[in-house]
Parts: sequence; structure tokens; C-alpha cells
Amino acid sequence: MTRLNWSEIAPDGAKALFGVHHYVTKSTNLPEELIHLVFLRVSQINGCAHCIDMHSRDLRKTMSIDKVTLVPVWDEVPHLFSDQERAALAWAEEVTLVSETHASDEAYAAASAAFSPKELVDLTITIAAMNAFNRLGAPFRLPVAART
Repeated sequence: MTRLNWSEIAPDGAKALFGVHHYVTKSTNLPEELIHLVFLRVSQINGCAHCIDMHSRDLRKTMSIDKVTLVPVWDEVPHLFSDQERAALAWAEEVTLVSETHASDEAYAAASAAFSPKELVDLTITIAAMNAFNRLGAPFRLPVAART
């Protein structure tokens, strides 16, 4: 079944959301690869095929296919991910699953140890933005670029 094109129906809402995306990708000091890594992991948790496809493609431009493939199990292969990447991925999971985790003090302390206060806020905005996009992409079944 074809679903609505949310950005065409609510262009002002799309503009606002893309404004947050622009802030995350252009105005923070977070490394671009780290941003896309977080985008991918959040999208995997939320099951947004469009975003998983897009951010996997973005990461494959700068990251090995082996590393991209193992993002869902990053904590089982710590040698593939830097300390900062592991901290970002752990915080991304904690914030995305906030109804279960309640953003624990332990997770907050670990993220705070790896990022400056501004970086941690920007990282959390990054996570929140991708969660918002996933909550539009998955229900409205945005298409993927992948082909058989």
C-alpha cells in the first residue's frame, strides 16, 4: 500500500525537522562519520528501512563494510570501534530506548566522560533528530535505494 509523503503534506514541519538535521550535520563539532554511525544505530533500533539504507550507504563511503555490518553488535567487537564511537553508540541506545532505560546515571556518566558538555548535548540532539526522522520514515514507508 502506498503511504503518504509526509514532507509534501507538511512542508513546514519537514523544514523544521530538516533544520535540526542541518544543525547536527553542519553546526556541531561532532565528526561526520560519528554522526552517521549514530544515525545508523538509532535507525536499526527503530526499524526504519529507508534510514538504515541511507546511512549504511553514507558510512560505506568512509568506513569498511565489515565495520558497517557489525554496527548492531558493536559492543561484541570493541576493537573495531574507537572509545568515542562506543560511547556514542551506547548513549544512542540509551536515549533511543529511554522508556526502558530511563537514561540511567551510569550511562550518563559514561557519555559525559567521553564528550564535552557541548558535544554531549549535540550528540543527544543528533539522537533525538534521528528518532524523529525514524518515526516518520517507518510509518510512511519511505522508499529505499537498495535493489535486488
